Amino acid sequence: LPWILPQHPRVSVFAGSLSQPVLTQPPSLSASPGASGRLTCTLSTGFSVHSNTICWYQQKPGSPPWYLLRYNSDSDKNQGSGVPSRFSGSKDASANAGILHISGLQPEDEADYYCMIWNSDVSYSDTHI
Repeated sequence: LPWILPQHPRVSVFAGSLSQPVLTQPPSLSASPGASGRLTCTLSTGFSVHSNTICWYQQKPGSPPWYLLRYNSDSDKNQGSGVPSRFSGSKDASANAGILHISGLQPEDEADYYCMIWNSDVSYSDTHI
């Protein structure tokens, strides 16, 4: 499959024998209700955010991950079913990172957030999480 794996501070990922990107997320974000939040997903050196699609998932305790959105560009993006428009994506080329923006933060937004990257030109296998 062409999906490159989710990475999270509490998850170790090993896949195949090809060189794999490492995705780095901040360990936490704290903000007040009503404020805006910004989560980053930084790609390791040698991999470009420009050539990869960024996907974001939200997970709450006891529930499976919920697909939020996919972002490649303003003309190539997808919002998950039922996901409020206050969740949006972008890229920061200078930081080589995908960004998840959450406007009007609400208490129910407290969760773990996972990023994943996808590149249609690359296929990886033998994935173990």
